[in-house]
Amino acid sequence: MHARPAEDSGPYLGGFLMSAIDLAQRLRSEFPNLISEPKEFRGEITLWVNDAERIAEVCTFCKSELAFDFLVDISSVDNYGEDPRFVVVYHLQGLGHGRHLRLKTAVGEEKGELPTITGVWRTADWHEREIYDMMGIRFRGHPDLRRILMWEGYPYFPLRKDFPLAGKSTNVPEVAFTDVTPMMGGPFVTVAGGVDTIAREPRVRVPESDALETNARLERRRDLGRADEQHGNVLGSEEKKG
Repeated sequence: MHARPAEDSGPYLGGFLMSAIDLAQRLRSEFPNLISEPKEFRGEITLWVNDAERIAEVCTFCKSELAFDFLVDISSVDNYGEDPRFVVVYHLQGLGHGRHLRLKTAVGEEKGELPTITGVWRTADWHEREIYDMMGIRFRGHPDLRRILMWEGYPYFPLRKDFPLAGKSTNVPEVAFTDVTPMMGGPFVTVAGGVDTIAREPRVRVPESDALETNARLERRRDLGRADEQHGNVLGSEEKKG
């Protein structure tokens, strides 16, 4: 523990810097009916916020009173088939005291919305936009809630568990063709074994058969081989021989 002049404020108690579990307990004492008992796993502390509508209030206290001044990340989980379906996860760090804290809150599919925390940490802007884009969870009060990876008008949320593993054919605005591009879709699963790195590289799995979608990759290899020949690339020639 790091000592400083006696003061019971912020992340200090009796002049000593509190541990992450002590900071979690202090947060719970401030919101006794809202925050769950902290859980520790492999040195990491997690708290559940039982009402997603109050997440911004909890985050404000974490920053102003517990000195968690850095929002490391916001992520989301799709518990497809369960209710509530989604979990939003906030990873906090105090740059001054070095402690970490994880907050989780549940969001039902029907509502699919919770308050933004951009007013607490400005870096939440892009994190929340990515979750909205990939998972379809909305953040009420966000200053610019629009897609960040996919284009506007894209009708799906690719990280939801009911999104097909191989993706869905979709027209891209202002593009003259809509052929399947190399490595389109996902997720990509590395195949064990194989004679070389080409054989082991991630490829799209077809859910119905669990087969590997190789046509696009083979076509790309031919394209690369032609480019290598034009530039005298030795590596490309070796791959072609293999």
